Amino acid sequence: MSIPRLLNSLALFAMLTTSFTLCAQSKLKLQVTGVKGALKDNVDIYLQKFREDDAIPGLSFHSELEREVRTALEALGYYHSEVLIEASADQPHTITLHVNAGEPVRIDTADIQLLGDAANDEEFLALRQQQAPAVGKVLHQGQYDGFKQALRHLALRKGYFDARFTESRLEVAAELNKAFVHLHFDSGTRYKFGEVSFHGNQIETERLYSMLPFAPEDPYHVNKLGELNQTLAASGWFSSILVEGDVENINQYHLPIEVNLEPERRNIIETGIGYSTDIGPRLKLNWHKPWLNKAGHSLRSDMAISEIEQSVEAAYKLPLTTAATDFYQVQLGFRNRDNEDTASRESNLLLERYWLLSDEWYRTVSVRWLYEDFVQADQRDNISLIMPGVSYNRTRQKGGTMPYWANRLSLRVEVSDEAWGSDASFVRLRGRAGWIGSAGDNHRFVTRVDGGAILMETLRSLPPSLRFFAGGDNSIRGYSYETVGPRNDDGELTGGRYMLTGSLEYQYRVSGNWWLATFTDYGSAWDDTPDWVQGVGVGVRWASPVGPVRLDFAFGLDQPGGGSGFQLHFSLGPEL
Repeated sequence: MSIPRLLNSLALFAMLTTSFTLCAQSKLKLQVTGVKGALKDNVDIYLQKFREDDAIPGLSFHSELEREVRTALEALGYYHSEVLIEASADQPHTITLHVNAGEPVRIDTADIQLLGDAANDEEFLALRQQQAPAVGKVLHQGQYDGFKQALRHLALRKGYFDARFTESRLEVAAELNKAFVHLHFDSGTRYKFGEVSFHGNQIETERLYSMLPFAPEDPYHVNKLGELNQTLAASGWFSSILVEGDVENINQYHLPIEVNLEPERRNIIETGIGYSTDIGPRLKLNWHKPWLNKAGHSLRSDMAISEIEQSVEAAYKLPLTTAATDFYQVQLGFRNRDNEDTASRESNLLLERYWLLSDEWYRTVSVRWLYEDFVQADQRDNISLIMPGVSYNRTRQKGGTMPYWANRLSLRVEVSDEAWGSDASFVRLRGRAGWIGSAGDNHRFVTRVDGGAILMETLRSLPPSLRFFAGGDNSIRGYSYETVGPRNDDGELTGGRYMLTGSLEYQYRVSGNWWLATFTDYGSAWDDTPDWVQGVGVGVRWASPVGPVRLDFAFGLDQPGGGSGFQLHFSLGPEL
């Protein structure tokens, strides 16, 4: 190797060594003692930048550390802090800061005044009660600034558009350990809603006016605009919605509202392929007409085809005051089923009236005509039924498609009687309850209870679609779809008058959107005496963008003959 090349190599090695040394030296270890809680947390925040910079320890750097600690403590009302910095000669990058916060500065004067219309506004009064600086409290500059910001935000939300601080002073007498707060907030006059104008709508304006959650002359509140946006979106009539105030035409403290709309497409066609172990592969075709006329009527038709079940259904919707939650609906459907010991052809005609009640319950009153031609085990028959009914449903959840908290309750009652032309008289009850809870970020619990009863003397006159069976993905895992229930002397399923199942499941997050689950299911479907069965197993959950994907490995512990059967269950959709 030539001498010049050798010198170049040595120079490069020296540069790399120096760079490595400086990098190692920049890795500071700062330890803070003497304070805890909020004081310690704020000091740590102020010191974070030093852990990232290539600072060189020394007297100048120690002085900068001390200044940052004092600033962090002053922000929380401690103006008399003492900081002792300790660093050994052999480990100059390991520094201990011994902090004595000293006596805090407390608020001696809290001159908080609400002027204008806000002086009698309950939300402003509650905000002042909860967040305003109070005499005797330790001065906290973050809370002081937060209270001022909260006043501004509340004013904007509630229509106090001219609100301002006529006085805003924070004075600190550190030598006296006293602070003096002077905040005078003049809200001015609260604005009201003006006239509402709709543009670009294909639905009659009178119907849109009936959906307004406010009226002209009502006090302005931004939440009402959000509510109007959500109501219009839930109708399904529009592809674009923009609700905003017309600030250029404000008159006498009245803010006009402009609603700009773009119609949804006249026809929406959706196709899909799905799979579950209950019914196997399934093809779906949906055709939706979101609006048929100016009154907002809509039509939806759905077709689903699988090996054991084929169905087609059409629904015509007639909206009332609130299109999404207050409407009539007429449904016509046909279904063909061939599963285990059941073969049936159903025709349904259903008239429904929907309401959303004030406590988040949906109430549905209906009249259903059912004609079913069926074979169930050794029985072949057909039946025509007219069944008035009522149902109540409520679903609440928090946390998106895989919620950390949710509950669902549903109850339906249908009545049939020969007095109005039905071929049988009975009362059918069906109820379902479910709950999802969490402990921290990595533990979830899912429970379900499902039950039903038919009040009549004999079951043989009822079609399979009204009888009860158990088993399957959303029933008792470890057993095939609808294979748990009474059987005849030949071992063929006949269905039951009663059904009750329950499930308890625990899930643990392994990583990201992936969870492991363990579960047990228990229940039965019966006529006179229940024959309880249990399933246990483990599973995998994936929180996909469209909902939970579930894969379960389940064992039925009470199979005929005393053995335990294995079932693989796969499903997609809500857990309750």
